[in-house]
Amino acid sequence: MPGFESSAAAEQRFNVNLSILFTELPLLERPAAAAAAGFGAVELWWPWVDSPTPERSELDALKSAIEDAGVRLTGLNFYAGQLPGPDRGALSVPGAESERFRANVEVAAEFAQSLGCTALNALYGNRVDGVDPAEQDALALENLVLAAHAADRIGAVLLIETLNRPESPRYPLVSAEAGVAVVDKVNEATGLGNARFLMDLYHLSMNGEDLPSVIERYTARTGHVQIADNPGRGAPGTGSLPLPELLGLLAKAGYDGWVGLEYKPGDRPSAEAFDWLPHEARAAR
Repeated sequence: MPGFESSAAAEQRFNVNLSILFTELPLLERPAAAAAAGFGAVELWWPWVDSPTPERSELDALKSAIEDAGVRLTGLNFYAGQLPGPDRGALSVPGAESERFRANVEVAAEFAQSLGCTALNALYGNRVDGVDPAEQDALALENLVLAAHAADRIGAVLLIETLNRPESPRYPLVSAEAGVAVVDKVNEATGLGNARFLMDLYHLSMNGEDLPSVIERYTARTGHVQIADNPGRGAPGTGSLPLPELLGLLAKAGYDGWVGLEYKPGDRPSAEAFDWLPHEARAAR
């Protein structure tokens, strides 16, 4: 893709989200496929959508697959329900779902620690009919405080993500401002300062936000960036987002963290969906 070879964006560190790319392969084969494509780092949504507390053998098998591939796990979601699917997180949903989230917190943190992963993403969850939003927000803060403490114990940041209203109409955090407000509430409640904004440029663009302004205002509060082009949520260059320019702005604003490739490969194998990124820019740095 023109612009990535010479722009400041080429200085960013990229990882591959194995829950949206390489999904044509079984989970345990995806880390090696990412390595074969030249990447040194990967991230994951919680892989066991039906279980916040999978068997130790399942956790160990995934850990071994990541280690054997020689890649780093740099980001992991806490349990978030059926994702992809109808759910957008569990921590603000009263009853069984928030209980599953709480059961998952230490499991996810321990797994992340075992692989040196220092970023844990907590999806907020949808609004529920018949439940006062204020009640959900109170529950969310309670659970996010638990998650922040668990992340702190392993030297990790807790990420709070903004999604987009067209695709997630019941999700309450559909602006950068709303996401950062929750970050601030968690940090105020814990005093730990380890909650950070997850700046997903695709979701923010779907919400019609002024992306250069978001970058200028919130980079200092950002713990992770994810990208996909818009429209279509495809690879950079398949839509109209000026991603090289935006990543250049992030670099100039001082962002030196990971940029997660969280896009759909389209009607081609995932291994062919990285032609926009020079091979030398894929290795972990």
